[in-house]
Amino acid sequence: MTLLSEDQSARPQPCRVPEPTKHSGTTLHSDLTDYTGSKGDLMDSVENAVFGAMEPPRRSRGRLILHSLVMFGREFCYAVEAAFATPVLLSVGLPSSLYSLVWLISPILGFLLQPIIGSASDYCRSPWGRRRPYILTLGILMLVGITLFLNGDLAISALVKNRSLRSTWAIVVVMVGVVVFDFAADFIEGPIKAYLFDVCSYQDKERGLYYHAVLTGLGGAFGYLVGAMDWGHSALGQMLGSEFQVIFFFSALTWSVFLTVHLFSIPEQPLAPASAHGPSALSALRQLRSQDNGYGTLSKEAPSPVVTDIRQRSFSSLGETSTAKQTDKEARDRMTLKSLVKTLISMPNHYRYLCISHLLGWTAFLCNMLFFTDFMGQIVYKGNPYAEHNSTAYATYERGVEMGCWGLCINAVSSSFFSYMQGFLLPYMGLKGLYFTGYFVFGMGTSLIGLFPNVLTTLILCSVFGFMSSTLYTIPFNLIAEYQREEKEEMKRRGGDETPRGTGVDCAALTCMVQLAQILVGVGLGALVNVAGSVVVVVLSASTMSLLGCAFIALFVRYVE
Repeated sequence: MTLLSEDQSARPQPCRVPEPTKHSGTTLHSDLTDYTGSKGDLMDSVENAVFGAMEPPRRSRGRLILHSLVMFGREFCYAVEAAFATPVLLSVGLPSSLYSLVWLISPILGFLLQPIIGSASDYCRSPWGRRRPYILTLGILMLVGITLFLNGDLAISALVKNRSLRSTWAIVVVMVGVVVFDFAADFIEGPIKAYLFDVCSYQDKERGLYYHAVLTGLGGAFGYLVGAMDWGHSALGQMLGSEFQVIFFFSALTWSVFLTVHLFSIPEQPLAPASAHGPSALSALRQLRSQDNGYGTLSKEAPSPVVTDIRQRSFSSLGETSTAKQTDKEARDRMTLKSLVKTLISMPNHYRYLCISHLLGWTAFLCNMLFFTDFMGQIVYKGNPYAEHNSTAYATYERGVEMGCWGLCINAVSSSFFSYMQGFLLPYMGLKGLYFTGYFVFGMGTSLIGLFPNVLTTLILCSVFGFMSSTLYTIPFNLIAEYQREEKEEMKRRGGDETPRGTGVDCAALTCMVQLAQILVGVGLGALVNVAGSVVVVVLSASTMSLLGCAFIALFVRYVE
């Protein structure tokens, strides 16, 4: 409770302007003369009084942690989906040649709907705020999705007696659950980040993002840890029916609690009509005008140059703010798939090469991560996901899936460790050296796992997955920041008035490479498994794509000193 009490400004502070009756025309100039600061200090103090309400108040550490707990819950459920979606789909009878297509639907929906949902949340006028209605809706969809894909088979078995019909309906329900969950979990991050930015000051945004990153890693580790335990023979497993129901219980409980805490962590102001933002600032400026002319006994003196300057700067700031908001609105309105494709085509070569290397890296990473537990169950443990659920072959497969969860838990922990170590390695290796090393280590590790699939070797080499994930989440964005810095310095040297590239557009292009990689994996990996006749092609494909990316980085990605 002490942490929460530190937030002394949880409610937005109103704009405070001196009462007009406390000043008169005879005292205005003497007040300005006696003011201890300079002319610039006076102008800044008045502008802060006029525009201070626009800056959100500072938030306590406790509030920011409570706000960030939703990322723990989201990543916990994400880990459960990554570990169990493929095994569950195969266990209900989905052919191995089709299981990768499940991962194709959500990113396609992302490309089509993301601009629409983002724009809608920007202009939402719900009394509960702009972001929280969308977060709540997507959070409920996540809960519906995880309920369907972990309990769909059990529910259909109880409702449908015909064996062939039961298998068909089970596949449909589980697939719908996976798609709904994946869609909602992908989309919810945007409103969560926007919610943080809306209610926090500049300093608190950095702290909040740090807590988001820490709790994301912890959520993934705990999610894989829960999946790695043998709940089938536990008292809880016997009471709830199977290990899938136990995992659902923990996932639903974690997500529901942390989502609720997040939604009530920091108050969010609803979006008022455009005219509602004007009176406070304009009335404050009228107070300045009244003070200048003398309230009650109007003075015929010319306005003080200081107050005139304040008024000019204040109205100029209002005009600039209005223009900036209008420009930002127009930019959002233009952000469609077509405009994004044009941006990718017209961007400078070094940005395009960075996007291509990011695409190769995420394709490699998703090839491995989305199907790793199935690889452990079928190749390392030699189980059979299509066998009867009470057979030894299926029990062996389940044991392999659990061991795969341990491997992914190692990945989550090693990712946090390598992210921490990057700060020490950067002065010696540079950004491009770290980028190259991440791809190379991942490519070599996955090739060894595919060529020598045994339990001990696989678990040890799971640590290289973390090296790759920490690389993908940090290095490309750091390179974009360096490119931006270089361009700004070049513009200063030339002395031109050119506008630098927008960082948001470049980061959006990088983010879209993740969805494009998921589409490529969904289209191609199932066909490769069908042609090869073995799931070992999953990790070998990951290795191949990673080593191709490694060569591409060495040849094309530009490093900035």
